[in-house]
Amino acid sequence: METKKLGNSDLDITSIGFGAWAVGGADWAHGWGPQDDADSVDAIHRALDLGINWIDTAAVYGLGHSEEVVAKALKLSSRKPYIFTKCGMVWNEKKEITHSLKTIREECEASLRRLGVETIDLYQIHWPKPEEELEEGWSTMADLQREGKVRWIGASNFSVAQMQQAEKIAPITSLQPPYSMINRSVEAEILPFCKQQNIGVINYAPMHSGLLTGAMTRARVAAFPESDFRRKAKNYQEPYLTRNLAIANLLKEIGDRHDVNAGVVAIAWTLHNPAITAAIVGSRNPKQVEGTLPVTIFRLSEAEYTEIGNFLATHP
Repeated sequence: METKKLGNSDLDITSIGFGAWAVGGADWAHGWGPQDDADSVDAIHRALDLGINWIDTAAVYGLGHSEEVVAKALKLSSRKPYIFTKCGMVWNEKKEITHSLKTIREECEASLRRLGVETIDLYQIHWPKPEEELEEGWSTMADLQREGKVRWIGASNFSVAQMQQAEKIAPITSLQPPYSMINRSVEAEILPFCKQQNIGVINYAPMHSGLLTGAMTRARVAAFPESDFRRKAKNYQEPYLTRNLAIANLLKEIGDRHDVNAGVVAIAWTLHNPAITAAIVGSRNPKQVEGTLPVTIFRLSEAEYTEIGNFLATHP
């Protein structure tokens, strides 16, 4: 499977990675609804068997549970993917989540234990919050890298100004921003800056949390369980929902020409941007993994990319 080097690192990663947000389960504030751990392990194994060579998770996903599920899957597999995780969101016994960049060292030790590894391949600050702790937090990240607890350090959801602030302390290997046809806010400044600075970009939510898979319907949205964060997400509400489902229908039309699903087209659209190294693709079962795998070889033509751009421009 084709790979690209991630920023200034020695990590050659496949064009998509396994996103482990949903496998954290439902028992926390930002869950995707009930999730069977056996399905999660099977999904991870299927991804690895098909050649995907990196997994992205975070300590906060399922309040540690996602990292535990990833560890369980790795113990049952002979394959050794790169492991990326994130820090900066902590919780208490009441499952209340807060942001802190003062506890990164302790978080790193906890993630190493849950993941069952000696070194984290890419360690990322999840959110630059509180902003006044950014320099202290990034200094700790650099210390962890020098100590060998993490191989490379990255940022997630940082602005250009915040990346510049961090880079005065230590180089940034990668940025993890949201990027999809529905959320293009990083196009104007952030992606050009990353490309100029050789900061790798692994974008999350390329299908915007399932909206652009072609499988989303109004009925399915209405039936989301209370534990699914998408029930209250803006883009799943009107007037946005109608427009977003129309985008998905266009992607389905384009996908039908190539015998791929709409989600593959949505991911390929993000990979078309030269600043993007790879995309994080969440999967909850082996079938979902298999459905998006064609994006590792599928690419949009310039005519199709323009066709999508024209549609987005006329449906703001």
